[in-house]
Amino acid sequence: MEDRHGNGITLMGALAVLLIGLRLAGLIDWPWWAVLLPLWGPFALVAALVLVIAVLDIATEALKK
Repeated sequence: MEDRHGNGITLMGALAVLLIGLRLAGLIDWPWWAVLLPLWGPFALVAALVLVIAVLDIATEALKK
């Protein structure tokens, strides 16, 4: 059977590698925080989901009272 662990590079990882290469080659003059922004994408998505769930939980608790 084929083992599928998902060891490939993600879209955000590939974009980060591309932007880092372009920055190091001098082809773009973006600040490093902007170049590394794709690496923060998954963390931002999880944080946004946790925030939405927390707000919905607080709202439903307030409506029950």
